[in-house]
Amino acid sequence: MSELTFIAPKVPKPPKHLADLDADGRRQLALDLSLPAFRIEQIAHHYFDRFTSNPEDMTDLPAGQRQAWVDAVVPQLLEPVRTITCDNETTAKQLWRLHDGVLVESVVMRYPDRATVCISSQAGCGMNCPFCATGQAGLTRNLSTAEIVDQVVAAAALLNSGGVGGDPVRLSNVVFMGMGEPLANYKAVMAALRRLTDPAPHGLGLSRRSITVSTVGLVPRIQDLTKEGLPVTLAVSLHAPDDELRDTLVPVNTRWNISEVLDAADAYARESGRRYSIEYALIRDINDQGWRADLLAQRLRGRLVHVNLIPLNPTPGSVWTASRKADEKEFVRRLEMGGIAVTVRDTRGQEIDGACGQLAAAYPQDQPSSS
Repeated sequence: MSELTFIAPKVPKPPKHLADLDADGRRQLALDLSLPAFRIEQIAHHYFDRFTSNPEDMTDLPAGQRQAWVDAVVPQLLEPVRTITCDNETTAKQLWRLHDGVLVESVVMRYPDRATVCISSQAGCGMNCPFCATGQAGLTRNLSTAEIVDQVVAAAALLNSGGVGGDPVRLSNVVFMGMGEPLANYKAVMAALRRLTDPAPHGLGLSRRSITVSTVGLVPRIQDLTKEGLPVTLAVSLHAPDDELRDTLVPVNTRWNISEVLDAADAYARESGRRYSIEYALIRDINDQGWRADLLAQRLRGRLVHVNLIPLNPTPGSVWTASRKADEKEFVRRLEMGGIAVTVRDTRGQEIDGACGQLAAAYPQDQPSSS
């Protein structure tokens, strides 16, 4: 079968940034800027290990050239527009403006045992899932590798400064579950994964096991990921156990059905040795019936998988809303009776436009920055 191609509109490219570059790219950048290679490495150390691109922090660079060098190597990619917090200051949602005025979001979440950032891989999304605020907005463009990585560095800096939860903590987890379909921006996301996992000063040195990449089920890209040798956690946004309903909730299912998606995820699990996650947003009276829990358990039995149930974070004006607690508990009970490992995701950020895409959709493109 031929595969679908997801094409983002063409826009001016963001400035070239250190986080876009592998080792060969860094060497070429040094030549282009007539800089000794060790100066690039110094700036990289500040960026990836100290989470700063502020020239004033880089006192090991010559004062007279510091600003120009930093501007050339780590130009500003994300302009902070707004940061709002909730959950006793343990959740911070950040809205960023990119070089072309596009808005994207990331969310930093502090837990007792970990600190996580949920990042965007696209501005908008082309998957058209009707219950998702980002899907309703459509796709504006893909993010560059550095625009993706810079969200993580910004989160690491915020956590390191005690800006979430009140005392400094190191970023431990990254989830590609913000705006966009990560595997539809495959090349940039794969490069970003290498920047996130390579040790400083080549990257952030995060564990591959602490990174989760979600997908609605782009089977050819799951197959490509299987060959990458990057054993991150794969999360499949399933949301229905039957093709009839999933065709509506996740329209790409009309191209790659549930059986094809699960077979591709199984192959990834075998190759990586990692169980994958099934993401299932519980939507009242749509996909939360007991018989659908039984069908989901039947489909998943014997697979290396874990189900992550998500109480839907509704968007304003939407007909889609969260399941009743009684229905949620019954869904969990039936999955467990079917032998399936299941958890219910901790709900964060409901009072701060917590659903992905809500804050960007509500904020005027020309509104000045604020906190």
